[in-house]
Amino acid sequence: MAIREIRYRDDEILHKPCKEVKVFNERLWILLDDMYETMQEHNGVGLAAPQVGILKRVVVIDIGEGKIELINPVIIKEEGSQIGSEGCLSVPKVFGQVERPDAVTVKAQDRFGKEFEISGTELLARAFCHECEHLDGKLFLDRVIEFDDNEE
Repeated sequence: MAIREIRYRDDEILHKPCKEVKVFNERLWILLDDMYETMQEHNGVGLAAPQVGILKRVVVIDIGEGKIELINPVIIKEEGSQIGSEGCLSVPKVFGQVERPDAVTVKAQDRFGKEFEISGTELLARAFCHECEHLDGKLFLDRVIEFDDNEE
């Protein structure tokens, strides 16, 4: 495994939509492992492939309850609403209040291509939404209601 370089907010790759993963092989597994290690190294709770310069629909998340790998994720259900502080490894030291669903269900594939569904509430729901938006070329900055500590 290796720590990959994080791309920052002005990098054009962060603003492009990602391509569907169609090949599930060792190259993908290395990417997943590297992304997880990179996320942990930077004390993040989620990381999407474009944040390390790869335009593929790949996400890793760990809110402290164990690693979640999502390949080709699609949010299929949203419920409720929450407003909370959000940050991003690609936008260091900037935090803002963002409204997200309180409960989210995602349909995705695992590292071997098997489809599954996973649901989460609160922070996990927020992470699902935040990381899936990265795959569509969007940053949380577009959703900020108010920046924390007078930032931005």
